[in-house]
Amino acid sequence: MLGDLKKRVTNNVQKLNQEETDFLMDAESNRMGAIILHLAATEKYYQVYTFENREFNADEAKKWMPALELGEPARNEFKGNPIDYYLKIWDDVRNETLALLKTKDDKWLNSKIENDSLMNNHWAWYHVMEHQANHMGQIALIRKRLPKK
Repeated sequence: MLGDLKKRVTNNVQKLNQEETDFLMDAESNRMGAIILHLAATEKYYQVYTFENREFNADEAKKWMPALELGEPARNEFKGNPIDYYLKIWDDVRNETLALLKTKDDKWLNSKIENDSLMNNHWAWYHVMEHQANHMGQIALIRKRLPKK
């Protein structure tokens, strides 16, 4: 399911030109390139949270938090790169996710995350997928608002 959803999101953005990649619908919205990086950052966070039972360290936070949080810092930082730049980062994160998941079994999926009394690993990765589906809808809306050629 993660692979199918990633493919569908990728199909929605892979042919964007630079103007479309950097398009802002309004002053509070996010660019589609930044949203792709946000998906990668969220997935990266859940990698360390579920596979290593921790949150981002200082170096990881510096690298990933602007994309994870989006907002004004992301609007200023994440522009001017082609859509393939963002997709490559997401591809790299996804390849790591898949490699890590291959090392786990159903018992791990059903086990509670340390220091989290409510969430198990299965729910965490379902949430990653659900999160990506929500942003796929956001991307579809932004695409509909792109200036007509």
